[in-house]
Amino acid sequence: MKDLRNFNNTYNDDKVIDACSIFGAMDTSGGRFSGESVIRAIANMHDRGNGLGGGFAVYGLYPKYADLYAFHIMFLTEKSRQETEAYLQKHFNLVDREEVPTRPTPAIKSPPLVWRYFCEVGQHQLGEKSEADYVVARVMEINTSPNDSFVFSSGKNMAVFKGVGYPEEIAEFFCLEQYRGYIWTAHGRFPTNTVAWWGGAHPFSILDWTVVHNGEISSYGINRRFLEQYGYTCTMQTDTEVIAYAVDLLIRKHNLPLEIAARVMAAPFWEDIQRMGGEEQKLALALRQVYGSLLLNGPFAVIIAHHGEMIGLTDRIRLRPLTVGEKGDMVYLSSEEASIRLVCPDLDRAWIPMGGEPVIGRLKAGAPVAARQKAAAGKAA
Repeated sequence: MKDLRNFNNTYNDDKVIDACSIFGAMDTSGGRFSGESVIRAIANMHDRGNGLGGGFAVYGLYPKYADLYAFHIMFLTEKSRQETEAYLQKHFNLVDREEVPTRPTPAIKSPPLVWRYFCEVGQHQLGEKSEADYVVARVMEINTSPNDSFVFSSGKNMAVFKGVGYPEEIAEFFCLEQYRGYIWTAHGRFPTNTVAWWGGAHPFSILDWTVVHNGEISSYGINRRFLEQYGYTCTMQTDTEVIAYAVDLLIRKHNLPLEIAARVMAAPFWEDIQRMGGEEQKLALALRQVYGSLLLNGPFAVIIAHHGEMIGLTDRIRLRPLTVGEKGDMVYLSSEEASIRLVCPDLDRAWIPMGGEPVIGRLKAGAPVAARQKAAAGKAA
């Protein structure tokens, strides 16, 4: 009998190149909402994953500690937790700490220890250029230490929850229906070229930047080497990690507008630049010359979030799907329109963006979280 595993798969290739699911929801008025609808939406794309990675990013969920850095850290042993905790006490004012609440979930096997720490830099800055640079440097030190500890979330009033499992299973494990935020992003992973492990699940994060990604970054090597010149160290064994660090470098450290950063990562083709004129061409040439090593080659659709904004972006020829939906103050981004309409059937508008063109949801002026996070960002700059 013909082997059914090879049916329509002559070369027995187990890669599913169009898989992975991404979803994002934002209330541009700043209102916080439960993650239940987001969990339903990402679960609706169950078949785009294979149970080897799922995760969520939530913004606005820690109002009590809004001005503190919330470190989410996974540990392989109790010894590694004690060592890392001693490191945090040495380099930060440790205001509060606790194990992240979880519940027994049949599909989640042998999870690591996951704790959260609420920290302030205080007087520990020690000559670093900025508070944010100090935090990034400490995160990189922990993630390259030999004690099996990984900081996978390090922003203020936001957090990442992720692991090995389908996203709805990760949501059940971390009790995510109990949290509220004004931005939620979600991911279901189908690993292609890299291993599936808890730290390698999406979202990837540094400070309050998070990235969920469907696709494959074939430029990972040159992207990584460029970022290492600026002190970033890739430790999560997957290509997506470079996107989070690239966004942090371009926007926070180099002060580029979001729209310009998008033109670095999804730059116009040379033939398109040649057809441009005047200042537009000069800008495009300058970006390719200065940041050519941060061009993201390969197919991708990403949702990038930080306080106040949620951004959707695809590669230049749109090899991965992304759909946008709007309803009142709500903005949705998804791999599939069906998942948006599952949670919001009567959209005001739905469309597919052009390849390489960012779609940006922004908090409206006067939104309740905007002033607080703007002040926090100013302090860190």
